[in-house]
Amino acid sequence: MLPPSGNASRGQVAVSRLVGGIVLTRPVFLLMLLVMLPGCSRMVSNATSDLADNLAQAIANNDDPDTVRAGGPAYLLMMDGLVHRDPENPDLLMRAAALYSAYGEAFVDDPDRARRLSQRALRYATRALCVHAPDDCHLRQADFDLFEARLQRVDEQEVPLFYTWGAAWAGWIQARSDDLDAVAELARVEAIMQRIAVVDEDYQRGSAHLYLGAFAILVPPAMGGRPEVARQHFERAIALSGGENLMAKVVYARRYARMVYDRPLHDRLLMDVLAADPDVPGMVLWNILAQEQARELLASADDFF
Repeated sequence: MLPPSGNASRGQVAVSRLVGGIVLTRPVFLLMLLVMLPGCSRMVSNATSDLADNLAQAIANNDDPDTVRAGGPAYLLMMDGLVHRDPENPDLLMRAAALYSAYGEAFVDDPDRARRLSQRALRYATRALCVHAPDDCHLRQADFDLFEARLQRVDEQEVPLFYTWGAAWAGWIQARSDDLDAVAELARVEAIMQRIAVVDEDYQRGSAHLYLGAFAILVPPAMGGRPEVARQHFERAIALSGGENLMAKVVYARRYARMVYDRPLHDRLLMDVLAADPDVPGMVLWNILAQEQARELLASADDFF
């Protein structure tokens, strides 16, 4: 299923926006964190990780994307400061990577800025991997056979780490979709998501399948795209979320239904999204964003099909 090496280009990246990650908004307790005593390093480590977890849940249940868009930059700076204070905390590094990746992909339209944010996201995710296992510090540049061999040893406990790395890497590639050298790294991201789908396909409500579906249909069938493989991954992602991850249906409509010109499927998926209640614990923000995108896709359907 994968190319024989990580240097085989597969066309422009079209991975869906915001299929994963954490977006934070309101800088609560920032001053308290800044004045903690240096001697309390373990307490700081636990407090910062707990704060990131709590804020992630709060923002995932935020029903106002404009608040997230406006408040996000403050948290980018906040996370930079927390990482500077606790640079060997892999959980904190992963949360910083997720924030930068998700915010850049969801809310930043300027290409230069998107590249900068995605670079920092990937840097944080790679540092988290390196802190977790120093032998993995240069895994990104490893020979592809060695890269795949390491992935085969990824267990369930390492899934969050590798998922964060893969998602940040996908965002980095997306921000450089006109750079063939960057796009050539896509096979490695696909390999990461394939392993996650094997080890723990339920993780992030089946989001690895969303990536794999998008990867399978980056290009039309005549150029090597695999629409049937993509369809299976999208439907599996929807099933794993119990239909509650509305973004999965939007990605399915955008990436698959439009690629194969299936208007009935396209409209059915998007109408399902608009008819659904977005108020799902842990999914509110993403579902509201999905409904916004569904309206835009339906509005442009007559021109597309």
